[in-house]
Amino acid sequence: MNSNLPPVSDSNHVEAGHVQSTNVHVPTPKFFMPVFFTVIIATLIYIAVQVNADLAHVPALSLYSVILLATALFIALGFEFVNGFHDTANAVATVIYTNALPAPVAVMWAGFCNFLGVMVASGAVAYGIIALLPVELIMNVSSGAGFAMVFALLIAAIIWNLGTWFLGIPASSSHTLIGSILGVGIMNHLINAATGSTSGIDMDQVIKVGKALLFSPLIGFAFAAILFLLVKKVFKRQLELFQPPEGNKPPPPIIRAILIFTCTGVSFAHGSNDGQKGMGLIMLVLIGLVPMAYSLNKSLDAQQLQTFEQLSGQTSSVLYTQHTDMQDEKARVILTKYIQTKQQTPDVVPALASLTDHLGQRVGSYGSLKDIPEDAIGNIRNDMYLSTTTFKRLDKAEALPAMTADQQKVVKQYRDSLDSFLQYIPTWVKVAVALALGLGTMVGWKRIVVTVGERIGKHHMTYGQGMSAELVAMSTIAAADGLGMPVSTTHVLNSAVAGTMVANKSGLNFNTVKTILSAWVFTLPATICLSGGLYWLFLQFVG
Repeated sequence: MNSNLPPVSDSNHVEAGHVQSTNVHVPTPKFFMPVFFTVIIATLIYIAVQVNADLAHVPALSLYSVILLATALFIALGFEFVNGFHDTANAVATVIYTNALPAPVAVMWAGFCNFLGVMVASGAVAYGIIALLPVELIMNVSSGAGFAMVFALLIAAIIWNLGTWFLGIPASSSHTLIGSILGVGIMNHLINAATGSTSGIDMDQVIKVGKALLFSPLIGFAFAAILFLLVKKVFKRQLELFQPPEGNKPPPPIIRAILIFTCTGVSFAHGSNDGQKGMGLIMLVLIGLVPMAYSLNKSLDAQQLQTFEQLSGQTSSVLYTQHTDMQDEKARVILTKYIQTKQQTPDVVPALASLTDHLGQRVGSYGSLKDIPEDAIGNIRNDMYLSTTTFKRLDKAEALPAMTADQQKVVKQYRDSLDSFLQYIPTWVKVAVALALGLGTMVGWKRIVVTVGERIGKHHMTYGQGMSAELVAMSTIAAADGLGMPVSTTHVLNSAVAGTMVANKSGLNFNTVKTILSAWVFTLPATICLSGGLYWLFLQFVG
């Protein structure tokens, strides 16, 4: 658990009235390492069994493919591991510095809650992140450019996360990953702009994600300050709540319970939100290398395939009543061009109607998804992806044909059915990401915890401040997860702690605040340049 890691030096962080907590230096229990390695081994065995079962019905992979798959999964899980000790450490800072839990217990509990959060994640955030990538790279993820994309953005994100962690700066892993994705998209556009075969950056999705990342810290700061003032007014006679802890003395029972509950909530919400980002990237790797096993959700049964065929025909008729067949290749070109340029032509809706009809016929002709041959499954997935993305664009532009309430219901059912084929996460992927995130939390937590607990404010955090900051952070992250919006645990909790410091007139340590804000400002440009450069470099090797 890296308990012997020395805190990052900062000559300015110990000021008048600032008391350092000894709780953060409590040694790790002796049983930790045996349990740690037992969990890793048991999980790896489970993952190996599940992957073997998935690959049992597909052609044997070449040695090159196996090495590439293992390397890509290792890097993707490495990102989540770093994410664990980089971001989740924020969740335990308040319970450690208010003595609600001993440090080793707090980080082990947070790691377990992260694990649970990942396991119940819906997948909405995972595919929201993927939507930021250029459509031509998603549809050709098995190409050299597709692999260069995945490796570049993951390695760039890991490098920046490790650098900021080493310096004890609570930078955001969400911010980092999105910057890396943008870097790949921008470089891809610059390389292929002359050919006109690139979609560039989906600015609508970028703006949506950007708003979530921008406003969530502001919400955290304001609501934490307001909540703390309310707590101070309601419990004004309980002065103990608003004084720094004495030594390792724990808070009153009720406050302690609330602090533990909110730490649990933040860790769980972080797992369900941040864990999905790694899931989405792992799915891209699996789809690219083993399309027969992972392109489509193989758990769907024959009845669902027949229902999809019926919905496809009905939706096609709703979209274009004077339906005429169009060659699939022509329809794909029209829809791809529309997604890339967002310029609608009279052929877009007929192309969507034709492709929708043919999709249903092709899928319905198989008794099971496992019966679809390798040369067909990639086309079916890409056609589904083209269809669902076109629907979203047309819907947002209010360019779909006028429909009755019953017709709208049919189209919605069809779109939901498309998502059920595409937006799924195998259980073993969730387990792998959950393990990486949870174990990461237990290993490298101390640097970030010390910064949050000792250096944001000029004075030691009080019980009331810790409770208010955690409660707001938990609520904000959980709400964002419900809306399918990626937010930063780091930004939300750091700003919430700062909000309570301001409300309590404890004062802010502006050297630390300036460093955190600098990381916030420079994360995007730094990761954009880093991932864009790596993408260009990797393309030189894959031709």
